[in-house]
Amino acid sequence: MKCFSILTLVLMITLIISACGAQATPIPIGNAIDIQGTVAAGALTMVAETQAAIPTATPLPPTATSTDTPAPTNTLLPLPSSEVTSTSVPGGNPGGGDPCINKVLPASLQGETVKIRIDNSTEAALSLTVYLNQTGPQGECGYRSYTLAPGEFVVINDLVEGCYTLWAWNPDPDSYFIVTNGTSCIDNSNTWLFDVSTSSIKLGT
Repeated sequence: MKCFSILTLVLMITLIISACGAQATPIPIGNAIDIQGTVAAGALTMVAETQAAIPTATPLPPTATSTDTPAPTNTLLPLPSSEVTSTSVPGGNPGGGDPCINKVLPASLQGETVKIRIDNSTEAALSLTVYLNQTGPQGECGYRSYTLAPGEFVVINDLVEGCYTLWAWNPDPDSYFIVTNGTSCIDNSNTWLFDVSTSSIKLGT
């Protein structure tokens, strides 16, 4: 458009000068073409500069994509082995629907007391659960839990006559094992010894 406007202006000036009687200097055809090329080049330059001045759209930074991260898994931790502890930890026995499995024994039991010693003959820190099923009119059932360091033993003096099931296991995932004595019914005639190894729990006196 600018090219046509300049050519129109040049032609109008030429016509005005001719109308006034002045002698206009004829423009050679070659020079007119040069002028037209110059005007066109200038117009293209202006268009290019205008385009360069237009701000360009800046690409947005990449957005973070979500990935499926596996949920953390439960890891068994080694139990403390500094001393024997008596705690109430339900679920130690992997047994089925027995209501005694998830019941903690009361601190005081009714009946003839027995003396029990449990030896840890393994090289592992063990979790130990002692389950009582007491017979009689005031029968009691439930469990107590202990931890035993390697080679350590515990003597229990506040349990009563009844049938006992012991479970012992090494909670270390790298060397996990679990053992049981089955069920042993004991009375107050002796001191009862339960020896825990990596393959069994044996009862003696």
